[in-house]
Amino acid sequence: MEEKEIVERLEAATTLLEQTLRWLEERQGVMSGEVERISATVEQTRREAELSEKLAAAEQEIADLKAAAAQQQPAPVRRTLPAGTAEMLAKHGIGEGPVDVRALDAALSGLSLEQRIAVKTQLLRAGAIA
Repeated sequence: MEEKEIVERLEAATTLLEQTLRWLEERQGVMSGEVERISATVEQTRREAELSEKLAAAEQEIADLKAAAAQQQPAPVRRTLPAGTAEMLAKHGIGEGPVDVRALDAALSGLSLEQRIAVKTQLLRAGAIA
């Protein structure tokens, strides 16, 4: 009988030890997760500081470039069309001033794609279309 009681007590102690071990493992998992979150927060804070510095430098560079561009004289813009282009447009009733895009497309319909692109590019340079 005494051996049976000892075995039962040992089994009960083993069960308690197993429960305690499971509890400790769960607690360890929770604590390591907290440590990982803390270290991730610290790393994120460092990364935010680095990005903030880069943003400030980029904003300063943009401001410097805008200031330099404001001081420079703009390049002269060509405001005339080549004679051939002006004649072709005049035949279709498109003259000086702003150009109606639908009328322009109708006037250019007989040209190849490359020619239409060239004419539209010339008009853009001359400021006739936006």
